[in-house]
Amino acid sequence: MASNNPLDVVIITGMSGAGKTIAAQAFEDLGYFVIDNMPPSLLPKFWDLVRESGSIQKVALVIDLRSRAFYDQIISMLADLDNANTVRTRILFLDASNSELVARYKETRRSHPLAMDGRLLEGIKLERELLTEMKNRAQIVIDTSNMSPRQLREEIFGHFKESGDTPFHIEVMSFGYKYGIPIDADIVMDVRFLPNPYYIPAYKPLTGLDKPVYDYVMNQPETEKFYQQFIDLLWLTMPGYQREGKTSMTIAIGCTGGQHRSVAIAQRLAQDLGKKYSVDVTHRDMHRRKETVNRS
Repeated sequence: MASNNPLDVVIITGMSGAGKTIAAQAFEDLGYFVIDNMPPSLLPKFWDLVRESGSIQKVALVIDLRSRAFYDQIISMLADLDNANTVRTRILFLDASNSELVARYKETRRSHPLAMDGRLLEGIKLERELLTEMKNRAQIVIDTSNMSPRQLREEIFGHFKESGDTPFHIEVMSFGYKYGIPIDADIVMDVRFLPNPYYIPAYKPLTGLDKPVYDYVMNQPETEKFYQQFIDLLWLTMPGYQREGKTSMTIAIGCTGGQHRSVAIAQRLAQDLGKKYSVDVTHRDMHRRKETVNRS
């Protein structure tokens, strides 16, 4: 079913080497559907499909200058979008000084798309001349000459982040050390020092999601002392990770088999962190022991 809300379209363009790849990643983190260099001739059909589906509300198009004909198509496409009441269009133009662009190309050893016979500076000058009209049409121009990738992301978030956007996400995961440490974890905490419910016959077949096991783990004096210090550390460090440009964190809590202690701690942690952040919780190995027994 088509949506009545206008489609939010951001055109990401600008000088080659000015940071369009970083910008595209930032828009993905803001929940935009990002398309890199779709030929303009295919865009009208794409708009029709998007409007009919109603499932995509925010689109970011990364557009590089490949040829004069390609550029003319883009200008025509923008004129059509400006006349469409169902589309809200904004142009983000990324720029940088000629000297900085030369330095970046030298560092990456890439060739400029418009450099004739490898003459880098001439290619940059030609591109700047060709993009003058596009820059003049842009609602937002960002000079990235003295920006780090993190600073560019922050600048884009400042312009395009809406009140409902939550670009920072936390994944809390429980796991069993006997099955290996998760390779995608940013923070790993070992809780094997806590008393193990596995050795209580009534609790052995249960998991940390079952109330008797959860209460057993949480009622241990060492659990509460550990937990308060650990979550205080997370409250302290999460804002720092955000400032450094991270958009997601995976916190892995491990016990021996990933069935009891780690599950209970991870569940509580997700509930508490969820009061401030977007949080998902997964229990990687919670049923692993039962599956192994069933296969034997």
